[in-house]
Amino acid sequence: MKFEELNLTKPLLNAIEGMGYDTPTLIQEKAFPVIMSGKDILGIAQTGTGKTLAYLLPSLRLWQFAKNPYPQILIIVPTRELVQQVCDELARLSMYMNVVTVGVYGGANIRTQAAEILQGVDVVVGTPGRVMDLILHGDLIVKNIKRLIIDEVDETLNLGFRKQLTTILDLLPERKQSLLFSATMDEEIEAIIDEYFVSPTYVEAAPSGTPIEKIQQLVYEVPNYNTKLNLLHKLLDDEDLKKVLIFTESKKYADALFEKLKLKYEERVDVIHSNKAQNYRFNAVNKFKSGELKILVATDLVSRGMDISEVTHVINLNVPVKEENYIHRIGRTGRQEKKGVAITLVSALEKDNWDAIEKFINMEVERLPIPSDVIISEELTLDEQPEVKMKNVLVKLPKRENVGPSFHEKKLKNQKDKKKNVKPKDKKKIKKRR
Repeated sequence: MKFEELNLTKPLLNAIEGMGYDTPTLIQEKAFPVIMSGKDILGIAQTGTGKTLAYLLPSLRLWQFAKNPYPQILIIVPTRELVQQVCDELARLSMYMNVVTVGVYGGANIRTQAAEILQGVDVVVGTPGRVMDLILHGDLIVKNIKRLIIDEVDETLNLGFRKQLTTILDLLPERKQSLLFSATMDEEIEAIIDEYFVSPTYVEAAPSGTPIEKIQQLVYEVPNYNTKLNLLHKLLDDEDLKKVLIFTESKKYADALFEKLKLKYEERVDVIHSNKAQNYRFNAVNKFKSGELKILVATDLVSRGMDISEVTHVINLNVPVKEENYIHRIGRTGRQEKKGVAITLVSALEKDNWDAIEKFINMEVERLPIPSDVIISEELTLDEQPEVKMKNVLVKLPKRENVGPSFHEKKLKNQKDKKKNVKPKDKKKIKKRR
């Protein structure tokens, strides 16, 4: 099927052609007629399968110009980066349409965002907390919302936004179309669907946990973290690794790795995580997109908020604890019908986690031997050092016998002189009595 075969307007077709798209992905093809019919939808698709376009195309096709300044479409996403990504995609798709989009998220001035909305808006894209605040403050009027889209709902709930999300759902008008997209399904998502959705149509692009076929997956089994660093330097020397995204388990490890790589790659490497300022993160991602950076170090929190084409390699410096995060990480490469490579470095302590991931994706990933010129380190990090358990020995105190009440005779210098403490008038009375 071609995009021309879908019921799209000329402005949308021109925009898609300008973006270089020709054929819709499976989730785009399946979701389009369902959304156009006005039914609620539950879409299950992995990262990199074109979910954003799957809900934006039909939503823009159904959008109609209105004289009132209130938004018709509300899109909820979990991270600031994803807000920016969706807004950018909307700007490209609505290039030949008179659609006004505003992105809202925490960490930016709420009054500035409120002022933008009050000027008139058609589509609002935002994170749950900021959208809720704007609605409760009366800055975001939702009475005209015709279409609610919740993207990456599993990650939204993982980040602890359930309360904000349900508050927004309670405040929205009952008569609307609800679209929910997720990479995974669990009981918490099903509970939201049961309470707020009306007979949703289930659309699935690929079974949950199925990796994208055009990504070559490789694994190295290494003894410890410092050997991982030695192997990483060896891998990065390969000229085929042109644009590399490296995932670490925490902000601490991300910063430490960045400092080490900066010694060699200088201005061609950067790092992003939740402690970095919003503008810093945006600038780093933009530099990575443009090719100014060869290496970008990141944490799982931002793994879903980046739509970066032509990432040649994803390297997992650690094995993610959650199996779903592995899918989201490797989904940063192999996008837009291009091939990619995902390399995971597995230490001895991570073997169980890796076994769980292979079971989750239902395949055994190809093992590669450590190159002979990579130094095998014997130095362990604090996290890798075996825990020393100290035996708690209780010392039995000797039994106290024939111990009376606690009493200590006052020292002579501390004993009060009753005569000295008698007031002058009282002394006269005492003399009289005598």
